[in-house]
Amino acid sequence: MSIIIDLKLKNKLIGFFALLIMIQYQETQAEMIIGTGSIQPGVDLIFEGGVKDDVMPNQYFLSESETDVHLEVLANWSNEAPKGSPKGGHVAYLNINAILINEVTGSSATHKLTPHVNMSDNLHYAKNIKLPGRVNERYTVIFEIHPPKNDEVGMHFDWRKAVDDRLIDSEKFEFKNLDFKEIVLSKRR
Repeated sequence: MSIIIDLKLKNKLIGFFALLIMIQYQETQAEMIIGTGSIQPGVDLIFEGGVKDDVMPNQYFLSESETDVHLEVLANWSNEAPKGSPKGGHVAYLNINAILINEVTGSSATHKLTPHVNMSDNLHYAKNIKLPGRVNERYTVIFEIHPPKNDEVGMHFDWRKAVDDRLIDSEKFEFKNLDFKEIVLSKRR
């Protein structure tokens, strides 16, 4: 009889520890897909609200302890990209701004997203940011995507002939009623 009780207790303990591991895994793995989009010529975009992270060199990036959300944009060549573009490859030299608007107070903040690299997304555009308001308020995020400035990328004749004298078209993507609370309360480690 004592063996059966011990096995039941052991199974309950195993279940309890499995639940703790699952809760911790969920706590550290949260990521929010804000939306998707595409721009010409053949660039797919994924907009994300990631969990705050430690980004170096620290003199240029908001510290993890002062950050609410790690805003990200993945910009990759699609199947409709111009000939020679590496399908799924990172589209470099874009100028990306994210405008965050607190839907309760109207306060806002604009952030330039810069190139980042990590092991999960590889090259992407991102920034650690502080929300312009409280964690439990709703936000609108407007992503402005612009081509590189004239002195940032040289356009060869074959590109200009096949595509145009710019890398991409400028576009804006607006996402409303965003709740970042789960992301803000999550952690990576």
